[in-house]
Amino acid sequence: MNIGIIGYGYWGPNLVRNFSSLQNCKVSSIAEANISRHELILKHYKDVKIYHSAEELIKDISIDAVVIATPVFSHYPLAKLALENGKHVLIEKPMTSSSAHAKELIEIALRKNLSLMVDHTFLYTGAVQKMKELVSSGFLGKLSYIDSTRINLGLFQSDVNVLWDLAPHDISILNYLVDERPISVNATGVSHTNNEIENIAYLTLNYNSGFIAHFNCSWSSPVKLRMMLIGGMDKMCIFNDLEPTEKVKIYDTGYSYKTDEEKNRIMVDYRAGDIYLPKVNSTEALSLVAKDFIESIDNKTNPKSDANIGLDVVKILEAAQKSIKMKGQEIKIEK
Repeated sequence: MNIGIIGYGYWGPNLVRNFSSLQNCKVSSIAEANISRHELILKHYKDVKIYHSAEELIKDISIDAVVIATPVFSHYPLAKLALENGKHVLIEKPMTSSSAHAKELIEIALRKNLSLMVDHTFLYTGAVQKMKELVSSGFLGKLSYIDSTRINLGLFQSDVNVLWDLAPHDISILNYLVDERPISVNATGVSHTNNEIENIAYLTLNYNSGFIAHFNCSWSSPVKLRMMLIGGMDKMCIFNDLEPTEKVKIYDTGYSYKTDEEKNRIMVDYRAGDIYLPKVNSTEALSLVAKDFIESIDNKTNPKSDANIGLDVVKILEAAQKSIKMKGQEIKIEK
């Protein structure tokens, strides 16, 4: 199977490396508009054909599947062109800049019987797989909240705000761990530049069951944090992606409550116990993304990070964007 990679910037080299390592496919072509990067490509991949434009690569009839690693605004037109030319497509997150565009891509892929996948890489990490196991088995008890912090200093994007840039990681993890879907969002943010693109934002997702999720995203933090807290009634879990080995910690900590009818108050019983460090798979997640994409094509299977997961993330980001512009007003998420 011949693979074409569009974009050899920040993430492109990682994609090329991982697809090149698979036995049942070959990275035959790379499209990169920046000519200065062509020499770097040929230094590592002498047999790869280089295109100056994505359109030229997509129209190459020898290519079976296309991987799109370009800015968000270009995802929809490039993916649509690829699908219309009979190519299977893997798109970087977020899938598109609007849910209408994401839905259209899904419809085209279904009509043409093509694989359409979104690279939400974290779903393939050993840490997230372990957390999925803990949640699905009921080990943590009934979930009550998820609180996520993803902050660092820069890189300021010129086309999307900090939520569109950073939050897709944690929203995709949230949707993967929790079967229930949020009904609405409240979001606030601020821009410290002249382009009105928010560099700090806070997002809260509301659920019918009373479960709640909160996200703190920033390009303006002096420290880099990548942390998610998962609160269960029996146990609680911390996912720290910056930890080299102990990424997941389980706290034998929880609480229960009862109502004192006589005094009409709620009494909370807290419990704090041991900390567990479960072993997690250390296989590079992106290699599993590449493998899943190829297998979805070969075996006509649904990949773990399918287009519907991509669409759900875009719907939440769209609602969050509206809420930010309306000073934090609650916005219903499109069904």
